[in-house]
Amino acid sequence: MVLPQGGVRRWMVAVATILSLSALVACDSSKKQESGKQYALKGKVVSIDKPKLSMVVDGEAIPGLMDAMAMPYQVKSPGELDALAVGDVITATVVMNRDDYFVQDIKIVQHAAPPAGGTETAALHVPEVGEAVPDFQLVNQNGKRISLDQYRGKTLLVTFIYTRCPFADFCPRVSGEFAEVNRRLKGDPSLYEKTHLLSISFDPEHDTPKVLRSYGAGYLEKRAPSFAHWEFAAAPQADLPEIARYFGVTYKEDSGLITHTLSTAVIGPDGRIFKWYHGSDWKAEDLLKDVGEVSHASGLTTAQKNF
Repeated sequence: MVLPQGGVRRWMVAVATILSLSALVACDSSKKQESGKQYALKGKVVSIDKPKLSMVVDGEAIPGLMDAMAMPYQVKSPGELDALAVGDVITATVVMNRDDYFVQDIKIVQHAAPPAGGTETAALHVPEVGEAVPDFQLVNQNGKRISLDQYRGKTLLVTFIYTRCPFADFCPRVSGEFAEVNRRLKGDPSLYEKTHLLSISFDPEHDTPKVLRSYGAGYLEKRAPSFAHWEFAAAPQADLPEIARYFGVTYKEDSGLITHTLSTAVIGPDGRIFKWYHGSDWKAEDLLKDVGEVSHASGLTTAQKNF
């Protein structure tokens, strides 16, 4: 997601305001400290992160608390997010305690409409294990045209980001985990040579090769960063819907925001899906384990062929 100009600063001020007001409310009485002060929230769901019990809501102004803006809200149980979808308009109650805040009593007042100009949720494809991945064409951080088939023979780790995403639990977290995977693979030369990392932007209008190169350099070696093992690329605008749909990515520009889901795939040396992760429910250790399993399986297959 991307906030309008000045939005990040306003969001940070809003969070600080909420916590400051929460502390004041908590000091009123022990009873109020237990229940917290409550505010009515109405807005559109921008993204959902069930493992972290969190969602981002582009909310209307809350009188006496904050202006209209998009910001993250916690819930107390995963079941509260089960019925929600990105794009739903909801009402909820913001509860402020001394040290935190969360939402409860979530109600959907308008279901998400199919996103015009983005990816159609109904037509979304879920990558299946063993399925051959199409030879999608991309443009990398050097302005060079690349294709997925050129990485045949290696385990290819693919994830989706966009460089302007300001929320730490989304694109920055994914890129940070990829950086850890890249660093640890570098310490194992045998696996390093058998793998390749690829971060694909779904914001090609803004994420030009120059922007991608600058963004990628922030996650690579500080001195003379090399993109030989980890590339950053964007899909041509005309091809983006097909690529996003195949990998289960939904995205849509809406009032200065890009609402989107997260998708990460492990593609085997044979060009087929080995593992697919929806959302951010994975860590570097998970991908490293997958790489090890792919390598082991490939070694067994080679030995069998030689035998």
